[in-house]
Amino acid sequence: MSIHDGHRKRLTKRFLEEGLDNFEEHQVLEMLLFYVFRQKDTNPMAHSLIKRFGSFSAVMDADPAEVEKIEGVGEKTAVFLNLISQAWRYYQVNRAMQGDVILSTVDKCGQYLLPYFSGRRNETVFLLCLDAKCKVICCKEIGEGSVNSAAVPIRRIVEAAMQTGASSVILAHNHPSGLALPSGEDISTTRRVALALDAVEITLVDHIIVADDDFVSLAQSDVYHPDECRVLV
Repeated sequence: MSIHDGHRKRLTKRFLEEGLDNFEEHQVLEMLLFYVFRQKDTNPMAHSLIKRFGSFSAVMDADPAEVEKIEGVGEKTAVFLNLISQAWRYYQVNRAMQGDVILSTVDKCGQYLLPYFSGRRNETVFLLCLDAKCKVICCKEIGEGSVNSAAVPIRRIVEAAMQTGASSVILAHNHPSGLALPSGEDISTTRRVALALDAVEITLVDHIIVADDDFVSLAQSDVYHPDECRVLV
């Protein structure tokens, strides 16, 4: 029997009885590492990871290549932690998709989209496709890069919207910097996308910019007409 078995059993018992709400950051990370290191004391490694990245969430969102650099961690552990982070995002998205989802307000749209960007380190563009009753048809990843970059051409956005048979769409992308404020390029590109979609009789209802757990709707700014939800050009 390992000398650490007693500590692991006590920590696991506490988790089963109380949940994680009263745990310290390093204790949650320590418990996760139990499942990579069956006999090793994972407490020092948990402390090292949090010291290096600043918080539990930062460790989970970190690039696996950077996590792997911590002494004693290794590739297997870095992949495991990244898998947990991505599995959580997958769970949130999958849960949100169950049943018919009606997005009738800007807030509902923003809240629906937030899980898609959880833990993403790169700027990513999604297209939320809705039918005539604002029911979600699908939410498609269009690509990485800003909406005005060459990596995400407007043509791809229009083709994706047409393929789903959407009546209206919501464009969304994240700002990994942590600020959800739209740039001048975001606004001008939104106008061009709206015009291109309008040519094929699909309405761009909104463009939502996400940063961490916050989002900004261009439909609630001067970019969109408050009644018609169309881009002002």
